[in-house]
Amino acid sequence: MPDATGEATDWRDGPGRRQTGAMSGPQLTSALDATRLTLHVLAATVWVGGQLTVAGLLPTLRGLGAAATRSVAAAFGRLQWPAYVVLLATGIWNVTAVHLGQASGAWLTVLYVKVGVVLVAGVSAYLHQRATSTLGLAVGGAVTALASVAALALGVLLTG
Repeated sequence: MPDATGEATDWRDGPGRRQTGAMSGPQLTSALDATRLTLHVLAATVWVGGQLTVAGLLPTLRGLGAAATRSVAAAFGRLQWPAYVVLLATGIWNVTAVHLGQASGAWLTVLYVKVGVVLVAGVSAYLHQRATSTLGLAVGGAVTALASVAALALGVLLTG
C-alpha cells in the first residue's frame, strides 16, 4: 500500500518500513489508517480494560450489596457491547487493509486463531451476562477475560 510519499510499503515489514528493502526512517501512517487503528485500540481499551477494571472493583461492589454489583454490571454492559461491535467492525477493516495474498501461513494462522478467540470472548461475555448461578458468573467472567486478553495479545502479534 502506498505510504505518505506514494511509494509502496509492505505491511509485513511493520509500520513505516518501505518494501524496497532499504531501511529508511519511520514514516507516518495515513490519516485513514490512523483513524482505523485508533478506533480499534480505543474499543479494545473499553472491552478489555473495562473487564479488568470491573473485576478489580468487584470486592468493593459486593460490599455495597447485590444491587450495586448488578447496577455497575448493567452500566458496563451498555459500554462493552458497542465497543465489541466497533472491535468487530474495525477488525474486519484491518484485515481488508492487508494484502492477504502476501500473508505468510503463520500470520494467517494467528489471524484465524484470533478470530476464534474473539468469538469465544463475545459468546462467553453474553453467557456471563445471562448467568444466574455463582458458578456461571465466575466461569463466564473468567473465560471472557482470558479470551479477551488472548485476543489482545494475538492482535499485537499480527502487527508485525
